[in-house]
Amino acid sequence: MEQVKLGIIGLGAEGGMYAKFISEGKVKNMVIGAICDNDPAKKQVAQETYPDVPFYDNYIDMLESGDVNAVVTTVPHYLHPEMGIEALKRNIHALVEKPAGVYTKQVKELNDFAATKPEVKFAIFFNQRTNPLYKKVKELIDNGEIGSIRRTNWIITTWWRPQGYYDQSEWRATWGGEGGGVLVNQAPHQIDLLQWICGMPKKVYSKANFGYQRDIVVEDDVTAVFDYGNGATGVFVTCTHDVVGTDRLEILGDKGKIVVDDSKKITIKRLNKPENEMSATMSMQDVMSIFMGGGQGDIFTEEVLEFESVWGGQHIAVLEDFASAIVEGTPLLAPGSDGINGVRLANAMHLSSWLGKEVEVPFDEDLFLEELNKRIAEEGKYPVRK
Repeated sequence: MEQVKLGIIGLGAEGGMYAKFISEGKVKNMVIGAICDNDPAKKQVAQETYPDVPFYDNYIDMLESGDVNAVVTTVPHYLHPEMGIEALKRNIHALVEKPAGVYTKQVKELNDFAATKPEVKFAIFFNQRTNPLYKKVKELIDNGEIGSIRRTNWIITTWWRPQGYYDQSEWRATWGGEGGGVLVNQAPHQIDLLQWICGMPKKVYSKANFGYQRDIVVEDDVTAVFDYGNGATGVFVTCTHDVVGTDRLEILGDKGKIVVDDSKKITIKRLNKPENEMSATMSMQDVMSIFMGGGQGDIFTEEVLEFESVWGGQHIAVLEDFASAIVEGTPLLAPGSDGINGVRLANAMHLSSWLGKEVEVPFDEDLFLEELNKRIAEEGKYPVRK
């Protein structure tokens, strides 16, 4: 196979961006095989912009056309598992947009089916995993640069969305159409990065506010506490009503601390001795010297790394990684099976807030679906899920 012929399912903002990158020749080993959308207006856009590319209004027809050997699913979240399975059934490689689904039971179905087709590539669009900054943070943690993790803290409130954003589509910010708010729409990348870099917590306690500052039924504000099971804890804060916004990740270890500011700068403070050793051996005179601002150079070294963000570069990198896996057999940076981890963590935050108590991870998936369906039924706009 010389080139990947990608079928783009959904010609919205994301699908349109991918089509543009591919058509401009920015993605190695990939061309647009076909475009699919059930909106007649998108058909006109596709025919005007990409006149030589086949267009379908039914994705099954596209999968069976022979025009594509891979697809990307840029559609509402509930449809990702279904479309992924239908592609894999036909030996068509699948790149599923984030999140992999809305609830773990449906994502499990996708993962279980994909496991029966190991020869077909199955990936998820976690473009932040290609971000050199977060790849560096993971490398630092994996290499033990700051030792064992004691605490994580991520405030990510740079998702400001006005009411008009929610009013532009009926399915947006609904339980039945989108499956939630900031946890399933804006924050999945950070939720994935947290577990990718720091591991999954064993327990979650969450306080989510639903329709707190926007006229919506889903969450627009979340504060969650993680218990990693070994004494280490974490805090995750996100919302869509902070017009100023903060993006700050701190990871504290027993040998130092990593601080990421605005996803652009990493500050690494490496202790010269592990904290436990310092605690056991330092005199109170040494401690007073630290408190008075002296001798900090004897305690830790500091390294600052600056990164530039190139818009679209991470998305191109995911598409190229997917194409390389298909054409050259290289390992995927974000295997599709990884998608369930972020969904599980978001589900745990929802469930904890609905029940008003801490929940274990993994949790009772049937209970989660029951609680989700209660909210879908109350909306009265969409059928409940199975």
